[in-house]
Amino acid sequence: MEPLTVVKVGGAVVEEPAALDKLLHSFVRLGGRRLLVHGGGRRATKLARDLGIPTQMVGGRRVTDERMLEVVTMTYGGLVNKNIVARLGALGVKAIGLTGADAGIILADKRPPVTITNAEGKVETIDFGYVGDVRAVDGEALRILIEQGLTPVVAPVTCDGQGGLLNTNADTIAASVAVALAKYYDVTLVYAFEKNGVLRDETDATSVIPVITRAGFARLAADGTISGGMLPKIENALAAVDNGVGEVRITSAGNLSGGTAIRASHSV
Repeated sequence: MEPLTVVKVGGAVVEEPAALDKLLHSFVRLGGRRLLVHGGGRRATKLARDLGIPTQMVGGRRVTDERMLEVVTMTYGGLVNKNIVARLGALGVKAIGLTGADAGIILADKRPPVTITNAEGKVETIDFGYVGDVRAVDGEALRILIEQGLTPVVAPVTCDGQGGLLNTNADTIAASVAVALAKYYDVTLVYAFEKNGVLRDETDATSVIPVITRAGFARLAADGTISGGMLPKIENALAAVDNGVGEVRITSAGNLSGGTAIRASHSV
């Protein structure tokens, strides 16, 4: 099968023009078949604040009521998405901006309320509102676009198949898209962010862990080397590898072929 690279970018990389330029130039240098998934949560938070809409985060996930759904749809599917498409166009890439609702490429189910124990030790029920968990990805529709020489740029808004939109985690979308396209291509999934990779020491930018497997991840999580938001990112990566993706890389915006590789075996 021919190679294809799925790159997910978010965080400060999307928010800072210089970092985004570095990422997009690195993305273009990859050559071959490519697909980009982006976030934009900080921009959405800023717009919500400007509009007087409060932001509530639980476990790193955005609680999304009707007003917040409007904000994330405008931000992700509009401003951030079209900015990336336009900048890729200036670099000679025929990019096409999509949300999961376009052609129904990503269907999701509304997340049910969950029960958690809060910081005070009290049990409470959290309704995330219009947040979706991916149900299905139409890999064939994406393959058709890619084979026409287009580079899809996917925003993290999905649809429920009943006319409703849902806010969906971009890391999860990237992994789900990569798995769907693994039927047609030899897929590498890249999570690009601000750091050089998964670090053994957060204060040392050179302490990149070169390879992580499931067994290695269990050890690194148990001893606290990996914690916080990196935990679900690596869990998504391992799930992608288990379901047909050749390799996942967690790396910096300017070095998409470097950083930490998530593989099925050969941990170091």
